[in-house]
Amino acid sequence: MRVAVAIVTYNSASVLGGCLRSLTEGARGVELAAVVVADNDSADDSLAVARQATGLPVRTVQLGRNAGYAAAINAAVDALDLDTLDAVYVINPDCRLPPGSIAPLAEALRVPGRGIAVPYMVNPDGSLQPSLRRMPTVRRAVVEAVIGGDLAGRLGKLGELVTDPREYERPGTFAWATGAALLLSVPAMREVGRWDESFFLYSEETEYCLRAADLGWTTWYEPRAVIEHIGGDSGTNPALAALLIVNKVKLFRRRRGRLAGAAYHAVVLLGEGGRALAGRRVSRASFAALLRPKATRAWAGTAR
Repeated sequence: MRVAVAIVTYNSASVLGGCLRSLTEGARGVELAAVVVADNDSADDSLAVARQATGLPVRTVQLGRNAGYAAAINAAVDALDLDTLDAVYVINPDCRLPPGSIAPLAEALRVPGRGIAVPYMVNPDGSLQPSLRRMPTVRRAVVEAVIGGDLAGRLGKLGELVTDPREYERPGTFAWATGAALLLSVPAMREVGRWDESFFLYSEETEYCLRAADLGWTTWYEPRAVIEHIGGDSGTNPALAALLIVNKVKLFRRRRGRLAGAAYHAVVLLGEGGRALAGRRVSRASFAALLRPKATRAWAGTAR
């Protein structure tokens, strides 16, 4: 299969080189047709790092502003000739690909109806980084508000985030997965269309996966494919955590309507409020952002 790689950068010079160096071996078993680095107006040497990569078909796209993650993915795809490709691997610049790790994902996409394939994601120390998600519901939000997302994800299917390591041992279909690594089939891309740029950062991958599912394209998890993800600041940076929570609520309201959206908002607000009272710094920011959601975009950049 002919595969292109799309990478969004924003002040990513410190990690981008390692990502690019891993692509040649990571693409063993497929044809790496193009690598596009779409830059959201970085103030560091991200573009220089991309241009200095050797042995790769790299091209760069400059957005000229901090336009957001979805906008940069759209810009990267616009720079590709989809007629010559079978799939596009959207990855974060802080990812590292083990040898031959794209091929199992590409193989998974050969099955009719599969539009998105996602890998087994690990931390730099090799431990599991939970990346799979179930469909967001008010019930799951209630359970997560009461006992926390990590525990809820281990108890059957009560939580949205899948945290039970046993669930990652076998392939299967999931509602969505983290946007740090998604292999998109070109037929699905043509039907699903562009990424929703109204999500500046976070929930854009959720929206895309769920919109694909609406059209009959499933998100397939393939544990034979592995990727290392250093990870971002959403768990420790209050501004990014707030943006994640606000966009999560925004997407739920958009898909489920005003009444269900209001219930979901109230449950998430109560959950973040309880954790804020317990002294969790990121929850204090998230609670405040849920009260003033329109202010959150100004707080955060596009680093995942």
